[in-house]
Amino acid sequence: MITPSRREFLAATAIASLAPAARAAAPKLSVATFTEEVTPPIGHACMGGGIAPVREVVDPLFAHGFVLTGAGDPIALVAVDWCEIRNDAYDRWRDAVAEAVGTKRQHVLVTALHQHDAPVADLAAQQLLDEAKARGSICDVEFHEKTVRRVAKAAKAAMARARRVTHVGTGQAKVEKVASNRRYTDESDRVRFDRTSATRDPKARAADGGLIDPYLKTLSLWDGDRPVVAVSAYATHPMSFYGKGGVSADFVGLARKLRQADEPQTHQLYVSGCSGNVTAGKYNDGSPDNRLALAKRLHDAMREAWKNTTREPIAACSFRSVPLELPVRSGVGFTEADLTKRLKDDPKPFGQCLAALGLSWRKRVAAGRPIDVVAIDFGGPALLLLPAEAYVEYQLMAQAARPKGFVVTAGYGECGPGYIPTEKAWKENDGNLADWCWVDPGCEEKMKRAIEGVLKVE
Repeated sequence: MITPSRREFLAATAIASLAPAARAAAPKLSVATFTEEVTPPIGHACMGGGIAPVREVVDPLFAHGFVLTGAGDPIALVAVDWCEIRNDAYDRWRDAVAEAVGTKRQHVLVTALHQHDAPVADLAAQQLLDEAKARGSICDVEFHEKTVRRVAKAAKAAMARARRVTHVGTGQAKVEKVASNRRYTDESDRVRFDRTSATRDPKARAADGGLIDPYLKTLSLWDGDRPVVAVSAYATHPMSFYGKGGVSADFVGLARKLRQADEPQTHQLYVSGCSGNVTAGKYNDGSPDNRLALAKRLHDAMREAWKNTTREPIAACSFRSVPLELPVRSGVGFTEADLTKRLKDDPKPFGQCLAALGLSWRKRVAAGRPIDVVAIDFGGPALLLLPAEAYVEYQLMAQAARPKGFVVTAGYGECGPGYIPTEKAWKENDGNLADWCWVDPGCEEKMKRAIEGVLKVE
């Protein structure tokens, strides 16, 4: 007969004998963080030529990132204070960083934060404008290349300062009075889509906030009990006021800066979630004072999410990628012939830019180059990257795909498609889809399959 004390001794011995095997099974991870300035020069186009070009720098723009090693090929995340990075420009970012840190293009996650007083990068579109001798301008190709090289160099240099990673942390908090859906119903119970980033119509601001993801989520990587890097994500267009030529990382950049001051030893990254149809319009009339007010609300949620963070040992870490093909837009005004004509004949420079952006996306689709939908999976918690201006429904879809996990979603990856709406938005004639949307109906099911495929638990 074994006494209770004897049982305890045998159990402890068995656990001790298994401990080395358990430790060997856990990945030996390390992470290196980096920051590089990416502010455009005076005169550079903002928002793809749709608003005033750079006249002053209100606050500088940055690329924040990390390189994670120890889970196969290195994995890099780069969050850029630019409006969009599209098509061959997007691939150029990934190729440069991949070469610098010794990995594959697929393993480089590039996401734009989507501030509007900032560049759009699309090299093929700019080439089309140059060849047509158009007045419109999207990006300075030389500035783009120099910037990409600087960021890649910073990523490579950071690897010499890599820190061990043993734990993953997760925390979330509700954000008060920031996000609202563009879609709302007016006093006549009519569906409208005209609630923009800065909305002055008191009726639109008084209407219900609509469908949003109310939570800011933070995923963090730790060396024991010491946090190394924190990635916070929230789904809203990140603009308070814009369009006058004042380059700024806007209220999300200010909130990130405040958060970095709170925790100077922990590198703070911010990514914009799926927010093609989400803005601050219900709570923002565009007055300059609202930039700080919105920043403080977001910062409050960041601090609360950190307070709510729990951490657990990383037992597994994997990288997943699923190819996504979206249908090119085919209606009147979006055929290749229509866009080519608009590029040549549109009297407005921004109309020329829009045509070039549409043609660049068509070129990518015709070449059979799918979008990579990717996730870094920490065995429950996951960091997911989705393309372009995906609607918030896709972020909620990702959370539903892993209900027992913790999914941090970054939007604005490959931005070539423009808006990626739901089928409901098409049926309701979402007015935002009149332009800056280069895909046809039929995306929702394709996005759903890609999300479920990349987040599946094996």
